[in-house]
Amino acid sequence: MAATARLLPAFAAAAAALLLLLCLAGGARATNVTYDHRALVIDGVRRVLVSGSIHYPRSTPDMWPGIIQKAKDGGLDVIETYVFWDIHEPVRGQYDFEGRKDLAAFVKTVADAGLYVHLRIGPYVCAEWNYGGFPLWLHFIPGIKFRTDNEPFKAEMQRFTAKVVDTMKGAGLYASQGGPIILSQIENEYGNIDSAYGAPGKAYMRWAAGMAVSLDTGVPWVMCQQTDAPDPLINTCNGFYCDQFTPNSAAKPKMWTENWSGWFLSFGGAVPYRPVEDLAFAVARFYQRGGTFQNYYMYHGGTNLDRSSGGPFIATSYDYDAPIDEYGLVREPKWGHLRDVHKAIKLCEPALIVTDPSYTSLGPNAEAAVYKTGSVCAAFLANIDGQSDKTVTFNGRMYRLPAWSVSILPDCKNVVLNTAQINSQVTSSEMRYLESSNVASDGSFITPELAVSGWSYAIEPVGITKDNALTKAGLMEQINTTADASDFLWYSTSITVKGDEPYLNGSQSNLVVNSLGHVLQVYINGKIAGSAQGSASSSLISWQKPIELVPGKNKIDLLSATVGLSNYGAFFDLVGAGITGPVKLSGTNGALDLSSAEWTYQIGLRGEDLHLYDPSEASPEWVSANAYPINQPLIWYKTKFTPPAGDDPVAIDFTGMGKGEAWVNGQSIGRYWPTNLAPQSGCVNSCNYRGSYNSNKCLKKCGQPSQTLYHVPRSFLQPGSNDLVLFEQFGGDPSKISFVIRQTGSVCAQVSEAHPAQIDSWNSSQQTMQRYGPALRLECPKDGQVISSIKFASFGTPSGTCGSYSHGECSSTQALSVVQEACIGVSSCSVPVSSTYFGNPCTGVTKSLAVEAACS
Repeated sequence: MAATARLLPAFAAAAAALLLLLCLAGGARATNVTYDHRALVIDGVRRVLVSGSIHYPRSTPDMWPGIIQKAKDGGLDVIETYVFWDIHEPVRGQYDFEGRKDLAAFVKTVADAGLYVHLRIGPYVCAEWNYGGFPLWLHFIPGIKFRTDNEPFKAEMQRFTAKVVDTMKGAGLYASQGGPIILSQIENEYGNIDSAYGAPGKAYMRWAAGMAVSLDTGVPWVMCQQTDAPDPLINTCNGFYCDQFTPNSAAKPKMWTENWSGWFLSFGGAVPYRPVEDLAFAVARFYQRGGTFQNYYMYHGGTNLDRSSGGPFIATSYDYDAPIDEYGLVREPKWGHLRDVHKAIKLCEPALIVTDPSYTSLGPNAEAAVYKTGSVCAAFLANIDGQSDKTVTFNGRMYRLPAWSVSILPDCKNVVLNTAQINSQVTSSEMRYLESSNVASDGSFITPELAVSGWSYAIEPVGITKDNALTKAGLMEQINTTADASDFLWYSTSITVKGDEPYLNGSQSNLVVNSLGHVLQVYINGKIAGSAQGSASSSLISWQKPIELVPGKNKIDLLSATVGLSNYGAFFDLVGAGITGPVKLSGTNGALDLSSAEWTYQIGLRGEDLHLYDPSEASPEWVSANAYPINQPLIWYKTKFTPPAGDDPVAIDFTGMGKGEAWVNGQSIGRYWPTNLAPQSGCVNSCNYRGSYNSNKCLKKCGQPSQTLYHVPRSFLQPGSNDLVLFEQFGGDPSKISFVIRQTGSVCAQVSEAHPAQIDSWNSSQQTMQRYGPALRLECPKDGQVISSIKFASFGTPSGTCGSYSHGECSSTQALSVVQEACIGVSSCSVPVSSTYFGNPCTGVTKSLAVEAACS
């Protein structure tokens, strides 16, 4: 009976996936989705569900099937995505659902893989996305106030939400129509900030809930981080840990909509990451404490293409240390270990769906949770001590629990997995820089390496050059002026110097410019005088410097640039940018305040108006010459390249450049800023997963550029000649940038005699599983590859990490030959971790097997 119970989740999952595919193919059979206090109920059956966030516009349609299949292979049941209002309605009443914006196609791709969808409509999304996903035109509707009991806002919000629902209904994508969408979300983390809006905020929240229900999707609605979400909406948890979360009604299930798999990257910040042992601990604790639906935010983060990143100062990479990396490759061991955790939890599903847990203390900071009904039993044993391992007694047996770990026992007897013990392999990814080659006869490059002689350039003029410039007294706030049509706004004024002005010290004067940010460049009489920038923690700028003035007319041009608009917080939509003043000149005998002077404003760059980024539009601005300006601000650069062969992900290393934006064949790959360095301190050489995680606990690359590598989606490339265009704001040397491809270097694993057996062995009989014991498994990452060499193998007490293993004092002389015989020439291999195979190099010691292999 126990063996039969263990097989039930696998059969149930396979049957559910097959049923979903059949329903979608037939387009007729509706799925009934409800909920009770324990779980979501799909066609009358409670389900234990694992979900992951993948945002369709942060990758490309050609990437979607592979990413979604990897998510399914990793044990996911559901794909969760926000819906991004600004990209779908860039102009009020004009909708765009094409290409990366094709939401219906994305949902159908998920359905084709046999997975469900959670559609988080919002339409406020946060998501480190520009302006929180709101279109800027919304800001200019008369009388509007965002996210409160305001009729203009509610009318627009309802109109867009209904548009999304109608679009999904029109494609037959709700479960009630036989489609994959089993959940929808309205609003987003409003409970974090609703107190700032007072009673009108609460009224708005209740209105939003009622509005959503009235759209009659036939599936439940949720509100995350909203403790007072009204019935029938389900309130859900977001955070690094949600095991202590309790829904606001005994009739609602315990759901986790955002389990943060890492954290986002900011320009000027170190790179955050979250150890998989801690993430797995959080997941297991959540299911241990009664949860039945949890979602990784993110499972694949992707790339902030175009000008979509928010913040401000959110980087172009949205990798998020997710189980599938920015480029669409699995991140090991995070992906593999979580896959095993999902398998272990699904083995417990027969018990989890029929009863509530009972809890028993196993000593200080140790706890057992048992799900038992009749002959079906599953247990979770947790050690929540952040420092000490423990040995506990449960049901008359002894169990060793590493610190900060959960052991999962699908039969209440045998440990199938411990969250701190990783059985899956580790992969080391590397960026391979491409070799340089010669320039073709037509001046184009025949390899992706970029050389000096092949660049064209165009000078972006300083100051006002457009006919539609605006002149007005006083300093104008930037976002209200540009409506975010461009990152850039010129502020220009002039003064006449006679030579005896009180703000002069000889021919010099001290210029002070204060700005809300985000980036400032100061030009005096057409020459750069200096620059300044804010940061993710404070975008404010206060720049001052002595400047040289000449007799007669002097021109002052200030270029203000945004780096993504604010996306979070109460009244975030009112956070301004640009030069707010004062702007003043001062000397020994007095000062001149220019803040209320007459200023002329130009929205955007001349090169933007001329579409210099679009290679299909010829422009006389381009100059082709062997010599071109470098390390000067405000330069456009253009070259041609041939993309690397194969299907490995492609990136550009922008080392040598300052700050700007890049386009490949007219499509923006986002802002680049390799000169923005992370602080010198705050990073750790090795992050201890034990103990509570926060976004600053595990940081790397201190003192280094926050981001040097920028993803170029393969679908942006074409066979043969391709165009690369850069706008460089600060100054750089484009000959120093390089194209690289992302490949897997080594595959590694380290498994000890104390590890549980590989989880797949649980599908065999209990006796077979126990006889096999722990095993080390390696698998080449790409189809068609085989293990070509064993770089390292040691059985005993090896130390180090993948790429830097070393033998310990205890080491078997047979390890290398045994592993070579088992693994070379095959795409995957499994090697038992036992003295039976390797001999016993030392007694009384728990030994481990460490292997590093290469695939080709």
